Amino acid sequence: MTNDRSKLTQTARSLPIALLRARETVMGPYREMLSETGISEQKWRVLRVVSESGPMEQTAIASAACLMLPSLTRILSAMEKDGLLTRHPGTKDRRKSIVTISTKGQTLINDHAARSAEITQQLHARFGSDRISQLLDLLEDLKDADLTATPDITTKGHTP
Repeated sequence: MTNDRSKLTQTARSLPIALLRARETVMGPYREMLSETGISEQKWRVLRVVSESGPMEQTAIASAACLMLPSLTRILSAMEKDGLLTRHPGTKDRRKSIVTISTKGQTLINDHAARSAEITQQLHARFGSDRISQLLDLLEDLKDADLTATPDITTKGHTP
């Protein structure tokens, strides 16, 4: 078996690994904030999405909160038991559940809003608001890139 490492980008310059490292750096302070109430990152994302958007169908929540639908279904069941949100059948299609944040869930969001904003402000102060805006734009472009299409490769050495 041949070990042809020359085709691989060094891990120090690998985009997937760099994204994971950056995620861990950014999420650390948020995880610390959430640990105070015992709520998971996934539940926090669901609460944020539903609080921001209002009542929504589960598929839309899964997409907006970056969760797989089967995982979201389990998370929603736990959150409903905890009184953080409610689910009810849709009016047009009763097979679909509409999720609404409860008063308890909104209170949790409100209780963490100031600390979350503080963490975000610290990130902007350290990294720069213009750079964060540029990074968000670049990440949005990357998200929209069709990585399944055959690229027109004009440079070498940029494989993950």
